[in-house]
Amino acid sequence: MSVRVVARVRPLLKSELDKDAIVEAVYSEDDPLVKPTIVRIPNPRNAGEDFSFQFNSVYDHHANQQEIFDNEVSPTIKHLFNGFDVTLFAYGVTGTGKTHTMRGGKALSERGVIPRLLSGIYRRSRKIEKDSQGNSTVEVSMSYYEIYNDRVFDLFEAPEKRTPSGLQLRDNGGKTVVVGLTERPCSSLKEFEQSYDQANVNRSTSATKLNAHSSRSHAVLCVRVSITTGDETKVSTASAIDLAGSEDNRRTDNGKERLVESASINKSLFVLAQCVEAISKKQQRIPYRESKMTRILSLGQNNGLTIMILNLAPVRSYHLDTLSSLNFANRTKKIEIKEIENEPMFRGPPRAVAPATGHSMHRQPLRPLAAAHNTIINGARNSTKGNDKPTKAFSVYSDRVKARLSATSNQTRKAEPLKRGSDTFNTTASRPTKALRPSDPLRGGKSQPEISKAGIEEMVEEKVEEILAARALNEPTKPLTEGISEQVQRRLELLEQKIENKEDTRAEGLTYLLMAKQHHVRGEEISALKMYQLALPYFPDNEKLASKISTLQEKLREKREQNNKPTLEPLRRPPPEPIVMPATKKTLDDPAEDDYAEPQEATSDGEYRETNGFKFKSKVRKPSKTKLPVFRDDEDELGLPSDGTPRTKNLLRIINTRDLSQIKLLKGVGAKKAEAIVDCLCSLEVDKSGEDGTALITSLGQLSSMKGVGAKTVENMRIGLSA
Repeated sequence: MSVRVVARVRPLLKSELDKDAIVEAVYSEDDPLVKPTIVRIPNPRNAGEDFSFQFNSVYDHHANQQEIFDNEVSPTIKHLFNGFDVTLFAYGVTGTGKTHTMRGGKALSERGVIPRLLSGIYRRSRKIEKDSQGNSTVEVSMSYYEIYNDRVFDLFEAPEKRTPSGLQLRDNGGKTVVVGLTERPCSSLKEFEQSYDQANVNRSTSATKLNAHSSRSHAVLCVRVSITTGDETKVSTASAIDLAGSEDNRRTDNGKERLVESASINKSLFVLAQCVEAISKKQQRIPYRESKMTRILSLGQNNGLTIMILNLAPVRSYHLDTLSSLNFANRTKKIEIKEIENEPMFRGPPRAVAPATGHSMHRQPLRPLAAAHNTIINGARNSTKGNDKPTKAFSVYSDRVKARLSATSNQTRKAEPLKRGSDTFNTTASRPTKALRPSDPLRGGKSQPEISKAGIEEMVEEKVEEILAARALNEPTKPLTEGISEQVQRRLELLEQKIENKEDTRAEGLTYLLMAKQHHVRGEEISALKMYQLALPYFPDNEKLASKISTLQEKLREKREQNNKPTLEPLRRPPPEPIVMPATKKTLDDPAEDDYAEPQEATSDGEYRETNGFKFKSKVRKPSKTKLPVFRDDEDELGLPSDGTPRTKNLLRIINTRDLSQIKLLKGVGAKKAEAIVDCLCSLEVDKSGEDGTALITSLGQLSSMKGVGAKTVENMRIGLSA
C-alpha cells in the first residue's frame, strides 16, 4: 500500500484578491458531484501552459474540517483498533493552514483532525467495552513533543525546566524511541483536551510577515491505544505530525533568532525531500539520520497506514513554493508502505525453564571448599611417598613441559570420573562435575576427604598474612625527615617567587618595547630610542634590540649633524678693534656702526667665544612646549630658510579664501567648523592685511591658535591635502 496523499487548498485571506488565485481543484465534467482528484496550476514560465497533479483526493476552499475528517481520517480508526499503526502528517509552505488542519480552532465546527481523531477513539473504546460486557478494556495514553532547531523537547515539560541539548533518540526494535518522554494516560476526551491545550502553550510559535502565528517547530503527538482481552493485549499507535512550513527569508523579513529557526526548519524539510527522492529512485542509502525529524517520521520504513495532507495557498505570490510542494507530494505518493499488524502480547505465569544438564541433575546445598587446587588436603599430607618434602599448597607456573599421565591413569580417569561426597559425606553417593585438568597434580581420580574446621581457619590466617605482606611491599615509601621536606618547601617557594618576578620584569620589558614600536611608527625617533634603551636591561642578550638602538642612534646623529651644518660656517666680517668688555653696559662711540649689537651681561664663561670673526651668540632659550614641529615643513625641520612647502601654501590659500565650500572639504573639517573658521577670520585683528583689507593667515601656528581649530585639526588638514 502506498502513501495516501490528500491536497487541500486554503481559502483566500482578507488581504488577498480573487484575481490572484491560480490554484484550482479540477472537477470531473461527467459527474460534478464526485470529489476532485486533480490540482491544476499554470506554468510560471509560460502562462498559456498548465501543470496537473493527480492525488487520492483534492479539497478546495469550500471544504470544511468535518468533511476532510469523515472522508480521510475516520476510516483509519478501525485499523487502529485492529492493531495497525496510523501516521498523519501535514506538509506545506508557511501560511497555508497546516496547524489549522491538524489542531483547528476552539469552536466545535473548527476543530481539527487531532481532536476529532481522539473523539472517535474514545467513542470506539466505549463501544468495544460495552459489546464485550467488560471482558475487554481499552487504555489510551498520549505523549507530545516538538523538534525545535533539530532538538527534541517534551511539551508536557515547562520551557524553563528543559535541558539545552533536549531528549535523545534511540532505536528499539526497528522503531525510533524518544528517551525520557512523558506519557500521560487519558481516560476521557475532556482530560485529553486539557493536557493537549496545556502542552500547546509550551510549543514554539512566533509572528512573521507571512503568518501571525507561525509554528517554529515540528510538533509530534503520539496516541497509544492498548486493548486487553483476557491474557492478550494489542498495542497500536496513532501519530499526528504538524510540520513547520518552509520559509523564504526574503519574504518573511525574519530577524536573527527567526533566521536560525528558519534554517533548521528548511534543513529538516530538505532532508525529508532527499529521503523521498532516494526511496523513489530505490537507492541503497536513505539519509534518515541526517535530521531528527526524518528519523522519527521514517517515511517508507514504518508499518501501517500513512496519510499526507498537502496544504496549498491559492494566490500567485506562493506560485513557486506551491509548485515545489506539489512536486514533493507527487513523489511521496509513490512510496510503498507495508501494512503489517502489530503482534499481540500475552500475560500469564512464567514459563518453566528446563535444566541445562537434564532431569537427572539435582542441586545440593553448598559445602566448604574441600578440593581446591591451592589447598593442602589432609590426604595429600598423609601420602608422602617416601620423601619428607611437603606438598605444594599452590600451583606454580613453569615453562617446562609437564609429565604426561600414563595410558592406564587416563583410562582410570575416564572410567572413574571425579566424584563429590553427598550430604552425609559418603563417597558412595556421587555427583558428576566438570572434567578436571590433567596437569593439576592435586586432583586425583578419587574423591578428597573433608578438611576440618581448624584446618580451614589455619589456611585463612596464612592467606591473610600473605595478602598483608604483599600490600606492605606495594605501599609507597614515606618522606625521609621533616627537616628535608621543609628545605624542599623553602626552595620551592623561592623558585616560585623567582619565576613570578621574572615574569613581572619580562612583562614590563615588553611594555617598553610596545611603546617604542608605537613611537617608531609615528616617526618619533627620539622617544622610540629612549623606550628601546629602557627595555634593553630586561633583554640584555637580544641582538635585534641592540641593532635597533644602534640604528636609531646613527640616524639621529646624522640628522643632528645635518641640522648643525649651516650654523658652523664662519661669518666673514672685518676684524674688529680690540674692545675691553666692562662689567657695566656701555654703548659704542660710533652709532653708525650697526654691524655690532649692544653687548649683554655675560652669564657664563662660554657666553662668548672667539672665531675668525666676532659673532654674538644669543642667549640659550628653553624649548617651547608647543608642538610646532608638527606643522613645520620638511625644509624647516632641517634648518633651511624657506617660505613653506606647496602643501602648506595651498592650505593657507584655501583658508584665506574664506570659501565655505572649499574649507569644509578639508579633512576633519565639517560645515560647522568651516563656519567657525570664517567667523574667526572676520573677527581677527592683525596688523598685516591683504589688498582687499581682510586679515590673512600666514602660518600653521597662527591657524592652530584660532578658536575651534587645534593642532590635531591642522595636521589632519595637511594630511588630507597630501592624500
